[in-house]
This record gives sequence, structure tokens and C-alpha cells, in this order.
Amino acid sequence: MSQEQLPEEFEPLNRIAIKAMLWLNGLAHLIIGLALATSVIMFTWLFFLDVKEAAYAHNLVHGFLRALGTLMLLWSISALISAEIRYLRGHKLLVETFIEVVLVMFLRKLIVLPVQDATPTYEEIGIWLAGAFIMGLVYILIRFADKTGHQ
Repeated sequence: MSQEQLPEEFEPLNRIAIKAMLWLNGLAHLIIGLALATSVIMFTWLFFLDVKEAAYAHNLVHGFLRALGTLMLLWSISALISAEIRYLRGHKLLVETFIEVVLVMFLRKLIVLPVQDATPTYEEIGIWLAGAFIMGLVYILIRFADKTGHQ
């Protein structure tokens, strides 16, 4: 139903509903911001725990890969925080930001697959590789479309 189809009597109620939704949206973004900030602290802590565990276990390669996986999570959170800041400043949310995050998650999984507790199957590795490849293609297509659209 469009704005013109609403009876005039609903106009005050409509203004109140819009104000309430704007406040609720602001609250949601505050919660998102706090959750992202909390996750930065948690992933930073986890990174140092991974490094400490690697040093104590005398298995630096295993520990390095786990720590690198944790840093990639931190990187993804940083990209989401940047996107949230841009959004709060009135800019559009860019689809490519979320594609980047998904691509980093695929790459993270490929990095930590060899150091998982259970040995991955060839099918599992193939699925993750194919997913990373497809997400890479999607990212390239979006970037290409963005460049040709602005010319």
C-alpha cells in the first residue's frame, strides 16, 4: 500500500511508526557495533592463545596456521566494522564487502584444513576450493561491473 492510499487520519500514527523504526534501527546498529567490537577483543585474545599454544607444543607450523586463521577472522571483522562505519555515515552497504568477507572465510578454511583434528577428505577439500574459486569469480565480476558502470 503506497503513502497516497493511506487515510489522512493515519498520518500521525505513520509518523510515530517511522520514528520508532528509526530509533529501533539506530539501536540495532549500536548493538551490531558493540558486538563487532567485542569480537575484535575475542579474536585478538584467541590469536595470542594460538601463538602461546604453538610455542608450548613446539609445533610452530601447526600453530602458525591456526593463528593465521584467527587473524583472517579478525580481518573479516575489521572489514565489517568498516562497512558499518560507512553505513552509519550515510553511504550504501557495498555487496563487494560481504563477498570479500565470504572469500576470506573460504580461504581461512583452506588454510586451517590441514591442521584440523580430523583429516579432511578430498571431497571436502574440493568443495572448499570450488567455493573459494566461485566466490573469487563473483568478486571479480562485481568489481568489473562496478568499473564499467562508472565510466
